[in-house]
Amino acid sequence: MRGRFIMRVIAGTARRLRLKTLEGLETRPTTDRIKETLFNMIADGLFGCSFLDLFAGSGGIGIEALSRGAKRAVFVEKNPKACACVRENLAHTKLSAQAETMQADALDALARLSGRESFDYIYMDPPYGKELEKKALAFLADSSLLAEDGVIIIEASLDTAFDDAEKLGYSIIKNKCYKTNKHVFLKRTDASA
Repeated sequence: MRGRFIMRVIAGTARRLRLKTLEGLETRPTTDRIKETLFNMIADGLFGCSFLDLFAGSGGIGIEALSRGAKRAVFVEKNPKACACVRENLAHTKLSAQAETMQADALDALARLSGRESFDYIYMDPPYGKELEKKALAFLADSSLLAEDGVIIIEASLDTAFDDAEKLGYSIIKNKCYKTNKHVFLKRTDASA
């Protein structure tokens, strides 16, 4: 197996299968412990949901969602090597039939997906320090991509601020901090009541 990280599917139909990752620091695979914590928090809404994995890296989060019962996942990754890695991992876990991969910039992909479908969960793990999560949130605020009661989950550095979330029409419903990063859960303000 290539890369310095060993990733695996934690639960579900593809449980214990190893996933490929890219060598080097081009992607930051989410550790098994953090991934397990995340999926324990969303377990109740996962079965039969539609899942969007933005900045997908090697696809570990979206694949975990599919393995645990999501009916469909779309993976968006700009890096061609990482996108190829997502496709290999989907084939290895036998989850390709429920998935779509898009090699594209995240905002371009969101524009292409708009009007086509909506997602119960939109997960994003953008490169830290580039404010890409803020651009994606601004786009999603006026989009039908997030289902009516959908949740956006952002993996971010501990110092990433979400001060604009309320102005954009979101409520932060949960904030889970780890040693070096955090997951921020957001809903549209009109859906969080």
